Amino acid sequence: AEASASVETADDPCPCCGGRMLVQKSVTRRVVTIAHGPFRACETVRVCAGGCTQASGGRLTRRSADLPRLVPAGSVYGYDVEVFVGLMRFVHHGQREEIRTRLRAEHGLDLSSGEVSALALRFLRHLEALQGANAGRIRQALAADGGYPLHVDATGEDGRGTLFVAYAGWRSWVLGAWKLPTERADAIAPCLQTVLGHYGEPCAVVRDLGRAMTEAVREALAGLPAPPPVLACHQHFLRDIGTDLLKDDYDRLRDAFRNFGIRSQLSALVRDLGRRLGPQVPALRAAVTLWAEQPSAQPFPAGAAGLAVIRALAQWALDYAHAGRHQGFPFDRPYLALYERCLAVSRACAVFQRQNRPDRSASARLQQVRRTLDPLHAEVAFRQITRRMAVSCQLFDELRAVLRLDRDPPAASSPDSAIPGDSVSALEDIEHSFGAYVARLRRRRATPRLNRDERRALDLILSHLDRHALFLWGHALRGHDGTVRLVARTNNALEGFFHGLKHAERRRSGRKVLTQDFEGLPAAAALAHNLTRPDYVALVCGSLQALPERFSALDAALARPDADPTSAPLAASVTVSAALPLADRRLVRRPALEQRIAAAAAPR
Repeated sequence: AEASASVETADDPCPCCGGRMLVQKSVTRRVVTIAHGPFRACETVRVCAGGCTQASGGRLTRRSADLPRLVPAGSVYGYDVEVFVGLMRFVHHGQREEIRTRLRAEHGLDLSSGEVSALALRFLRHLEALQGANAGRIRQALAADGGYPLHVDATGEDGRGTLFVAYAGWRSWVLGAWKLPTERADAIAPCLQTVLGHYGEPCAVVRDLGRAMTEAVREALAGLPAPPPVLACHQHFLRDIGTDLLKDDYDRLRDAFRNFGIRSQLSALVRDLGRRLGPQVPALRAAVTLWAEQPSAQPFPAGAAGLAVIRALAQWALDYAHAGRHQGFPFDRPYLALYERCLAVSRACAVFQRQNRPDRSASARLQQVRRTLDPLHAEVAFRQITRRMAVSCQLFDELRAVLRLDRDPPAASSPDSAIPGDSVSALEDIEHSFGAYVARLRRRRATPRLNRDERRALDLILSHLDRHALFLWGHALRGHDGTVRLVARTNNALEGFFHGLKHAERRRSGRKVLTQDFEGLPAAAALAHNLTRPDYVALVCGSLQALPERFSALDAALARPDADPTSAPLAASVTVSAALPLADRRLVRRPALEQRIAAAAAPR
C-alpha cells in the first residue's frame, strides 16, 4: 500500500510585497522514489494575498521546495529512479528486462518497459544539461593541463546513424557528441565551433584524412589568431594507403574463390568426413596431434586416423581468419591468408601421397582435396592477382614497420599516448626513419625498367605522401612551463571508444547488425562514457550518488526566470542533407501524406 506524505509550503512572506501568502489549493500526486518507495504527496500551493504577479502575468505562487528535489515537475518517478535506470542502460549497458528485474529485486519497484525507456531518455537530457552547466569548470580543468588535444571522428552503421564525437585525448573525456545526417563538412564544422566555444582552443587537433573532416577542421580553425597544429591520424593514413593499394585486387581474389567454390567444397569435405567418423572424432583428435608431432618421414596414418588428419588439414585452411590480428582490412587480408593456406595444404597433400604411403581411402581423400585446390595452380587469374598483391603488401608492410604500427593494438591506451613506447626521442627516430624511407621510395621510383605493378604502387604511395606529409608530424608539444607532452599520433583511443560502444549495443540488443539500433541511439549516450572517468565525475558532480541532487538543481535553475543560458545542453546547428534520416523516413511514410499526394494527383 502506498503511504501518504504532506508536503507543506513554507509560510514565508511574499518576496515582492512582503504580504501574506494564502493557501490556494492542495495537490495530491503519486510519486515513486528509491529512497522512499511509492507514496502519495499532498502539496499545499499558496498565492500572494496582495495579488502580486509573475513576469508571465500569472498570480505569484509558492510551492513546496522539498518535492522538486525528489521528483521533476509533472513526473511520477524520482531523480534517483532515473539515475538508476540511466546508469544501468548507458554505463552498464543493461537490457530493459535486466533493469526492471534489478529494480524489482533491489528496491521493490515495478516499472513497465516503456517507462524504463522514457527514464533512460530523461537521464540523457539531464546528463547533457549537466555537462553544459559545467562547461566552464571543464574548460578550467583542461586549461590547467596545458590545453587538450582534440580528437575528432565519426562512425555509423551501413551509412546511417552517423555519430560525430569530439574527444579530449589526455583526459579521455567526450566533450561533445552529435548525430549527423551524413559525414559532411558543413555538418561537422558547427559542432567543432561549439566545442571550441565552450572549452577553448585545443593545443592540437587529430583527425582522419577524409575530405569532409579535413575541410570541417580547416573551417572551424580558420578564425583563430593562432590555429593549433592539425595532425593526421597515422592509423587512418595507413588504412587509406592500404585500401587504395589492395582493395581492387583483394576483391578480385575474393570473387575468384567464390566463383570456383573452393571454400564451400572444403566445408563440404569437412562435414562429410565428420559425419563418416561420427562419435570417433573426439578420440581421433589425439591421433592427429600425435601424428603432427612425429617426424615428417613417418607413414601417413591408416584408417580413421588418416581421415581425421585430412579433415584437420581442410579445417586448418578454413581457419584462415585466425592468421590475422583482428585489425580489419587492409591490415588483415583474410582471403590472401586463405590463398596461402590452401596452397600449403595442396602441396602438403601432394607430398603425403608421394612419400608417406597413405592407404586407399586416405589417398582418395587427399586427391579430392588436391582437385578442389587445383584452380589455385591452374588458373591464371589467381597467379596474376596474388603476384600484384605481393608487391603491394610488401610496400604496405614496409610502411607500417617504418611507422611502427605493425604490432598488435594496445588493450588500453595511456592518457598521453595511444601507442606504448612512444616518447619524444622515439618519435624523432620514427620521423627520421620515415624521411629516409620516403627518399628511398623516390629513388626507387626513378629506377628505369620498373614493372607496371610496382610503378603503380609506388605512384599511389607517393601521391598520398605529397598530400598528407605536412600533417604527419608535430606530436611533441612544449608547454609554457617547458614540459613536453605527447599527442597520440593515432585516433586509436576514439576508435576504441566507438568499438566499445558498438560492442555494448550488440550485447544489449542481441543483434550483430546495428543499423537500426545505432540510428535510434541518442548522441548524448556517448557522454555517459564520461561517468566511467573518476576525474570527470569528481569535477561535475562529486560522485555518482550525487547525480539525483545535481539533476534536480539543474531543473530548478532552468525553471527560474533569470536562468543562465550557458547551463543549457551543448548544441550546434546541424545541416540537414539530402539523405533520408530516421525522422524524415517516418514523415514520408505516413499514410496521411501518401493519401494527400494521391488525392492531389488524381485526375479531375
